[in-house]
Amino acid sequence: MTTVSLAPAAAGAAVCTPTIRSRMRRWLRKHPTLIVGAALLSTVAALSVAAPWIASHDPQALDPLARFRPPSAEHLFGTDAMGRDLFSRTVWGGRASLSVGLLVAVLATSAGVALGLLAGFVRWAEGPVMRLMDGLMAIPDILLAIALMAVTRAGLTTVVVAITVPQVPRVVRLVRSLALSLRERQYVEAAHALGTPLPVILIRHVLPNMITPLIVQATFIAATAILIEALLSFLGVGLPPQIPSWGTMMADARNFIAIAFHAALFPGLFLAATVLSVNLIGDGLRDALDPRLARQL
Repeated sequence: MTTVSLAPAAAGAAVCTPTIRSRMRRWLRKHPTLIVGAALLSTVAALSVAAPWIASHDPQALDPLARFRPPSAEHLFGTDAMGRDLFSRTVWGGRASLSVGLLVAVLATSAGVALGLLAGFVRWAEGPVMRLMDGLMAIPDILLAIALMAVTRAGLTTVVVAITVPQVPRVVRLVRSLALSLRERQYVEAAHALGTPLPVILIRHVLPNMITPLIVQATFIAATAILIEALLSFLGVGLPPQIPSWGTMMADARNFIAIAFHAALFPGLFLAATVLSVNLIGDGLRDALDPRLARQL
């Protein structure tokens, strides 16, 4: 009986099959923006989450005798016009900004998906829903947010709602355009022909094909929400004063730039780094998840 050795073939297969580590390195080289954005956002998020432990002072503690202190070992980022420690206020302010960005992204995407699917698959609802979205988009985001804040009490919940409402139409238009394309696909028509209920069709066949653009859109919504929250706080119509916010810190320091530039520098840097990191993540996810871009790369 002839004995056939499979060891060389197995060894060749092991050599030809790329290891997980090599695949990971190749994937990282293809999507550097995603890695840089994730690293930058992780750093800001880690500092914000660890604020209760790494903050050396109470962010609301006043010390008029220590006002406008420059950065030092005692006050890493210096102090503001009221003697409050800027490092403590900056890391605590990140908690508010990241919370607003995450909540707005989740709420706007969820509401936009529901209304977009309604407009895309229920023909009688398409007209009213889209005309409402057109009306909301006709008003600039910041003006609509300020108008909503003017008729409500200042607080985290009202800020989130005021920023979410202007972002919903963008998701609705995206989802509706995808729904109009997907509802003509053969597998969707076959499911209709078999009597499959519409909710089941949407969950099993339609939503999975929308995940990629929705994830990318959600990242850009989060970045926009962080910026708008900072702008509202800067204008004095955002978060209440007892909640540290990067926008509030820059507003408090705007009249003292000449004598205490650091009071506006550090919250501004954290705001810019956070928005940049979220945008980089959105660009990286678009490149990584879009098959057409992947083939071009």
